[in-house]
Amino acid sequence: MQADTLAARRRLYLLSRVVVARNYRRRLTLAEVAVAVSSSPRQVQRAYAQFGALSFHEDLRARRLAAAAQLLIEQPAMPVATVAHVVGYRQAAHFALAFRRRFGLAPALFRARAQAHRAQLPARARRSLAASATPSGAPGASSASSSKAPSIACGDSVSTPARQTRISVP
Repeated sequence: MQADTLAARRRLYLLSRVVVARNYRRRLTLAEVAVAVSSSPRQVQRAYAQFGALSFHEDLRARRLAAAAQLLIEQPAMPVATVAHVVGYRQAAHFALAFRRRFGLAPALFRARAQAHRAQLPARARRSLAASATPSGAPGASSASSSKAPSIACGDSVSTPARQTRISVP
């Protein structure tokens, strides 16, 4: 493969990741991402296969579930069904199944254990934990690590659902 083709495909992969990071809360398809990055769905698929550890759908799911875990921890008054809707799931049952597969716990149990763990920490450790939990990362950072700690790449905020009709690319 030629160097310029390789560079173009890597750029396509990184741009696609940015689109997913910014729009994961809405219904998002491979075709929509391809249009947003001025490419074809197959080329985006190839870029994910060549440069990513995850497929497009796995990347989207991982990003949604990481955001959901963060919301479950940080927003204890928010119902689980609302968390599911905020991160892009239309049905709470599908969210609960995906969450259980990823984290090994039902969302409500995950929240309860996180709250119990947080209550056991001394005040100083809680402040330190809160300071280190602020989302950060480069546009190419992956949120699908093997650890169970939730993180969100691209500095994405999860406080309110995004209502967008158009996908934008930087």
